[in-house]
Amino acid sequence: KLFNQTQELERLRSELGATDLEKQLERLVVENERLKQELNSCRSSEFQKLDVAAGTCSCSRCPHRQVSSYSCTCPGKSIPTPPVFVAGSGSPEERDVLPGEPGPYVPQTEADSQKVRTEMQMKNDVLQEQLSVQKQLLQELKTQLHESQRTCTQLRTQIVVYKGEMERAQSQLEVEMQNLEEEKNRVIEEAFIRAESEMKAVHENLAGVCVWVRLNLLTLQPALRTLTVDYNSLKKQAQDFPSMLDKAIRDAKQEICQVISQVSSTSQDLLQKYKREMNLRKKIHNELVRLKGNIRVFCRVRPVSQDEQDSADSRTVLSFDSDDSDVLYISNKGKTMTFELDKVFPPQATQEEVFQEVQSLVTSCIDGYNVCIFAYGQTGSGKTYTMEGVASDPGINQRALRLLFAEVMEKAPDWVYRITVSMVEIYNEMLRDLLRENPGDKLDIRLNPDGSGQLYVPGLTEITVQSPEDINKVFELGHMNRATACTNLNEHSSRSHALLIIIVSGFNSTAGTRTQGKLNLVDLAGSERIGKSGAEGSRLREAQCINKSLSALGDVISALRGKYSHVPFRNSRLTYLLQDSLSGDSKTLMMVQVSPLPGNMSESVCSLKFAQRVRSVELNSSSRRHENSSTSSSPTHNSVEVTLSSTQRYLSSSTCGRVSCPT
Repeated sequence: KLFNQTQELERLRSELGATDLEKQLERLVVENERLKQELNSCRSSEFQKLDVAAGTCSCSRCPHRQVSSYSCTCPGKSIPTPPVFVAGSGSPEERDVLPGEPGPYVPQTEADSQKVRTEMQMKNDVLQEQLSVQKQLLQELKTQLHESQRTCTQLRTQIVVYKGEMERAQSQLEVEMQNLEEEKNRVIEEAFIRAESEMKAVHENLAGVCVWVRLNLLTLQPALRTLTVDYNSLKKQAQDFPSMLDKAIRDAKQEICQVISQVSSTSQDLLQKYKREMNLRKKIHNELVRLKGNIRVFCRVRPVSQDEQDSADSRTVLSFDSDDSDVLYISNKGKTMTFELDKVFPPQATQEEVFQEVQSLVTSCIDGYNVCIFAYGQTGSGKTYTMEGVASDPGINQRALRLLFAEVMEKAPDWVYRITVSMVEIYNEMLRDLLRENPGDKLDIRLNPDGSGQLYVPGLTEITVQSPEDINKVFELGHMNRATACTNLNEHSSRSHALLIIIVSGFNSTAGTRTQGKLNLVDLAGSERIGKSGAEGSRLREAQCINKSLSALGDVISALRGKYSHVPFRNSRLTYLLQDSLSGDSKTLMMVQVSPLPGNMSESVCSLKFAQRVRSVELNSSSRRHENSSTSSSPTHNSVEVTLSSTQRYLSSSTCGRVSCPT
């Protein structure tokens, strides 16, 4: 049975391969065979000893017979036969033992046999345990063998399937390769045919070109001979050219002189026509401004700053009409308010665009009209920016003076103009000369004693300017002396009304006439309510004075609107100083500045309502201040030089010295 199991194990090992368990089982089988061989050899040795003893003793009671009989009774058991001492050997005592009595060696043999049998039995038990383990392993190996066989069968099936697919793919590949080879051959053949045809066409073209070149050569040869003849002719003409040039120059000079005389006479006629057209243009222009209304009202909406855009409430409540630039809409509590003005500038409007609408009034100043442009609105709405601007983008003030300089240069030399500039501040109902060393000196407004009815300020500094550089220095001095302070609405709020007074005096030496125009450029203080501005102490008094003067301005506008017999100009220094600009012989423009933010909506509505009241005021026709040379003598050359030299000393002084004109 063990041999059969060994053969079965060998067969499994031949099928599955020699694993570690198989190797261990093989070692155990070898060890079992070795032990069996030792047992058989031991058994043979014992039997031989017993046979020898049996030859010397024939009695049945001898120990060796008993051992032999015992061995015979257990032929199937692995019990070793104890060794038997042979007769004639050993000690004399052993040889003298009586028959029928066990000798002294029999117990010893039985003990040895028992010991060997016990050892063999133990080894046999161990081998039986190992055999049972090997049987269990054998059973597991059989199970694994069956699984491996099933897996092998599946793999063989898949291999067969894969082989079929590979054969099909191989056949398809061969067909595709054959098709590609045929396509390649076809393409090569077509390319060869096409190249051959192209080469043939090229050869034909080259043949045609060669024929064309030969024909051209035959044609160009006569042309070459003609060119040679022409060259010789031109060479001869070049030799005669100096004399021909002199004659042509003399003829050209005569023609040019004739043309110049004709152009000169024509230019004189055109110049006369131009002057007539200029006078007509001025007349029509001034009439147009008068027909549009002596008090014109513009509105400019300032853009939202970056800080305001980052805030939570950055939406705007103002909207514009894309078809009408004179209408502005304000959304308030679900309702839309409409304001119609003379012009509305959106936030993206530039300083240049604003000044283009204003410059027509500025040019009227040169013609002898009184003009006033003032900015009105709450603090932080952009009044100072519109009027003064910044260095890189100036406002109305500097642009107006530059325009005046350009007009003066255009009218020269027929007209001689003198432009003087004054800067006044109305602070707490007091006049302050911003061009003085001590702006706090008290000034007053008086009626001119010459009977013209004009107002003037005795002791007011007037500086003659002749270039934009002079203007910048004057503005710098005035800005240093202007009163500003911090409020809740603006960090650098203007706490006063600033007036830039420009007087343009002109003299025409040919006609002997004089003109004098006055341009007031006013930057009003903020118009917000006291509670909203957060003013306290001295700031509160400033706000009260500002509101008082603006209220007086509103009273004057209401009186002019109602055409009252009495207009309260004297109720405020501001209205009294602007009396000649708000009366019937002037041209006035109001620039209303508003903010687009919801937090400033109430102030914006108030400013726009006031602007509409101003727009409805109708004044008398504006008049031009014109004097004959017989009634007013022109300034002498010496007096002009004195004024210019004083201005030059003032402008060149590093400390910005002041110049005061005599009253």
